[in-house]
Amino acid sequence: MNNDDLVVLPGDFSWAMKLEDTKQDFEYLQNLPGKKLLLKGNHDYWWNTLVKMRNFLKENNYNNIDFIQNNYFEFEDKIITGIHGWIINGKEDDEKVLRREKLRLEMELEAITKKYGTTKEIIIFMHYPPFEKPENKNQNPYAEILGKYSNIKKVYYGHLHGVQAYGNIKDYKLYGIEYKLISADYLEFDIQKIY
Repeated sequence: MNNDDLVVLPGDFSWAMKLEDTKQDFEYLQNLPGKKLLLKGNHDYWWNTLVKMRNFLKENNYNNIDFIQNNYFEFEDKIITGIHGWIINGKEDDEKVLRREKLRLEMELEAITKKYGTTKEIIIFMHYPPFEKPENKNQNPYAEILGKYSNIKKVYYGHLHGVQAYGNIKDYKLYGIEYKLISADYLEFDIQKIY
């Protein structure tokens, strides 16, 4: 890996509760090779507005880190975007947040399509998996949105930890889109090459 590479980290970077308490974690990330894009995980309580987080990066000279939050990035001939996602369990409060996350995803995909058409492949990252349980992976509430875009071929997600959580899950395809679990322990803390 070198400094020209792009590394996407799909959440859970720091146990800090406040942004100002994450310096040690960001210094560690800053010193790793490549440009890093961070996506919010469920343990990232320090996560803040994009303006505040980018100001924090600038103030501390963390110049090879940025955030995926209601935005997208062009890298080589690909477009990278993503969402936090949410727990899928049918509870009313969770359904409300899930609707919000689906709306955010759709808005980003519409903005990308407006700018680029369908000429560039879009790669999606999510913190939460797009299903409730691995055995229900075909019950994907994002599939209808993703299926509208012929240039989406891959979705990567994290969050699941431990054999009990991800069980015997394998990479799978749904409606022509590849889904891949990239949780750190699932990958044995190795890097997953995206393309």
